[in-house]
Amino acid sequence: MGILVYDNVTMIDVAGPADVFSHANSFGADYETLLVSADGRSVKASNGLTLTAELPAAEAGRLDTVIVPGAYGMISRPFEQALTDAVTTLTAEARRIASVCTGSFLLAQIGLLDYRRATTHWTRAAQFAKAFPRVRVDSEALFVRDGHIITSAGVSSGIDLALAIVEDDCGPRVARQVARQMVVFLQRPGSQSQFSAPSRDHLAADNPLRRLMDTIAADPAGDYSLARMSTIANVSTRSLTRLFHDDIGTTPARYVELIRIEAAQMMLKAGASVAEAAARSGFGTSETLRRVFVARVGSSPSVYQEQVRSAS
Repeated sequence: MGILVYDNVTMIDVAGPADVFSHANSFGADYETLLVSADGRSVKASNGLTLTAELPAAEAGRLDTVIVPGAYGMISRPFEQALTDAVTTLTAEARRIASVCTGSFLLAQIGLLDYRRATTHWTRAAQFAKAFPRVRVDSEALFVRDGHIITSAGVSSGIDLALAIVEDDCGPRVARQVARQMVVFLQRPGSQSQFSAPSRDHLAADNPLRRLMDTIAADPAGDYSLARMSTIANVSTRSLTRLFHDDIGTTPARYVELIRIEAAQMMLKAGASVAEAAARSGFGTSETLRRVFVARVGSSPSVYQEQVRSAS
């Protein structure tokens, strides 16, 4: 399992999958995880810690699996030739190729994702689609498989991706043991939405959205038509839409849906019935909640509730 590292790489994109494979070895797997850099030198991760590469890409030989993590700011400038050359070399004969977060940009840069489905961090999905029009971008999935290539959304989804790899290689029992050992939730399918409702904490104190977001969180079942939300925020409907786009990265309606999904999840975890969770979270009927859950979470509310119980 070769993980490419380079300066400013996101640490969790590296450490998350590496820890999954290490834990899997405790339950009978036989993974050997190598850190590989373009020239074999150590690199400094985005959090300031040093990662020691074990060898340069040119000397890595044929790897079973290659994982290309992402980095903050990596897509704001052209990639260094040495980095893209390293990706080309490592992936040339690999049986399986995976990326975490904006690592998908590196795979796309060398043409590996042409005419394939792929994902990346949702905040970079539009840029990804514009930069690589041949890629069929899925902006919501936690991870996407297309043939022997798996791309994931970033941050904790790298752990989801690694658990899926363990399940492929060693079966669901080992994957479940690893998830329990790491105290993470195993049953997050790749189709589950990577979105969660953004926090208000990053907004300035005078931002009109702060009051609105607090109101929605306190009463997710309330009336949140665009006109009603504009009144609460004391801005025009046009301004409200612009504020959500610029400050939150989504639409007002989508934000309300995210809050309601999270509210329903919390209620289901606490033991509420599907009908009760639907009514109290603002979805109204069990069928509406089921439809949204299948589309956004990747399973029905009842299956989700059972997964939560079995993972506890």
